[in-house]
Formats: sequence, structure tokens, C-alpha cells
Amino acid sequence: MHRIRTLAGLAIAALLPLAASAGPGEDYVDTSAYFSTEAQYEGWFTATRGLRHDFDQICGDTFCEGEYSNIESLRFRCSVHRVSGRIGMCTWVFAASHEEIAPATGRIGVQRAFWQCRTPLAPGTTIDELLAALAVDEPLYAPLPSTGRTMMDGLIDCL
Repeated sequence: MHRIRTLAGLAIAALLPLAASAGPGEDYVDTSAYFSTEAQYEGWFTATRGLRHDFDQICGDTFCEGEYSNIESLRFRCSVHRVSGRIGMCTWVFAASHEEIAPATGRIGVQRAFWQCRTPLAPGTTIDELLAALAVDEPLYAPLPSTGRTMMDGLIDCL
């Protein structure tokens, strides 16, 4: 556990200088360019780690049945207005594949699939409000600010 916290601390320290990197005319930036405190970075890493964990726990019984049984979370990303902290959009990207072996040749055919799942956020939601909402044991099921929806609802609409 100490090693994980040390690595997270190093990752946070490496990203801190990016907060000032937005230039004039760049209204929306990635979270890594918006965050200015270690608490924000830690909250982001904790939330994204929790979302990935929750997805992995339910995947086999829900989305990962059928043709694509190996859906993987690639990245959860948000754009943030660099002055107000309002979220422009958050998206969670997933990928999967389905492979078949041709018995006569041994060749493997691969069908690829990708999903870009938009997070069902209320207009005007700030990144700090989102982080606070996801700071729970099971962030996939946490009510999102100013909505009755969850991240899981967004995945059901998408996957």
C-alpha cells in the first residue's frame, strides 16, 4: 500500500506544473491542466480507480456477456473550463474484441469494438462537485450532482 501511495504521489507531483499550461484562448482543458491542488489530483485518481474497479466487478454479469466478453475500460476523461471549473464534457472510453480461429488455417480473425460513453452530467456541474460525488465506496452508483442519474446509467445508455 505504501508503494502505491508513493507512486500516486509521484504521479501527482509530475502533473502539478501542467496546471498553468493553458494558453490564451484555450477555454477548456483536461483535468490535469486544471487541477491546482494535491487533493484534487488525489480525488481524481481515487475516483477513476474506483470507477474502473466497479466496472470490472459487474462487467461479467452485465455488459461483458455475449459477443464481447472482454470489454476493458481505457480511460475516463473530462474537459474543464479553465476559469470557472465547469465541466464541458466527460467521456469514458472502452474497447473490446471478439476473436475466431479458422480451423483450416489457424488464422485468427479479430473484430474490434470501441465505445465512447458520455457521462450524464447536469449543465454547469463543476469538476469539484463531480469529485465530491464520486468520493464514495462505489462511485459507479453514486448520484451525480443535480441529477438522479449515475455513471452506471450512462453506461447502460452506451454499452
